Amino acid sequence: MTNSITYKDAGVDIDAANQATARIKKLARSTFNENVMSEIGSFGGMFSGLFSDIREPVLVSSCDGVGTKLKAAFATGIHNTIGHDLVAHCVNDILVQGARPLFFLDYIATGKLDPAVIEKIIEGLVAGCREAECALLGGETAEMPEMYQDGEYDIAGFIVGVVDRKKVINGSRITAGDVVVGLSSAGLHTNGYSLARKLLLEVAGYKIDQHVPELGCTVGEELLKPHLSYLPALQRLIEHEGVIKGLAHITGGGLIENIPRILPRNVDVAIKEGSWPILPVYDLLQKIGNVPREDMIRTFNMGIGMAVIVNPGFLQFVKDQFNNARQTHYVIGEVVDGSSKVQFV
Repeated sequence: MTNSITYKDAGVDIDAANQATARIKKLARSTFNENVMSEIGSFGGMFSGLFSDIREPVLVSSCDGVGTKLKAAFATGIHNTIGHDLVAHCVNDILVQGARPLFFLDYIATGKLDPAVIEKIIEGLVAGCREAECALLGGETAEMPEMYQDGEYDIAGFIVGVVDRKKVINGSRITAGDVVVGLSSAGLHTNGYSLARKLLLEVAGYKIDQHVPELGCTVGEELLKPHLSYLPALQRLIEHEGVIKGLAHITGGGLIENIPRILPRNVDVAIKEGSWPILPVYDLLQKIGNVPREDMIRTFNMGIGMAVIVNPGFLQFVKDQFNNARQTHYVIGEVVDGSSKVQFV
């Protein structure tokens, strides 16, 4: 006689999933606003599409992950910040087109579901959503035995925002003579972690909890520094129609590959080397691996998390707004005649 075999025997614990969902509901509900029309646990999340303050609403959406930054969370056992990184990354991606966030959805997959870890991840997501004033409308938590190593998981985020058609920022008005302002990053944000981890943990042989004088913190603390959201610094500026001509979120590919995504075909951006301080982590990584300059600037943000392109006539106004928002910033270059590239001068 064959013994009875359950779903739990196959590695999926429905009771643990229900426990995790119960924890998620309470946290997610704290991000709800008057536009949310459904509860966590519905088959689909509902959000009112009435925008009384917008004449021609345009929806802007994006999805992303945090890459191998997750490995730093696994190694340190710190899981309550990675969700915030994910939200901030997605918020920045739609912010470059002038959109304010409306709602966010998450996907979490793991081999064996641990409700306490899931709760920590959701705490980070909720913190990011609250900061962005968007609702955590729903998501999916998948338990998939044998797909992931013990204690590991993957997360992805999906965001929807809105912008008035007349305030869409798409780079089309950028012309030679415009100024490029760089907003400082906190560190690696969510890109370049495969190389950074290899250099710090394998080549240099540092331990995850080892204090490194050049960094002023432990390896783990450096790797988990937050991916900044630039919404607080930019939200008032994007409401001033015509002030900002272009925004580029500096993620994978660095300055050299992200800025061209918003440039007209007849201009380049000339970045002035030395116009902002390179973060200590990048100096250390280059030194450890003797990494070629070209690889550094195509892999990492090098200390600039967002590039803002403005008419020089608005530069002082923009700088004043950043100062009021306590956003560190540097004039890092200008727009010149060219063919939609970035050049360093």
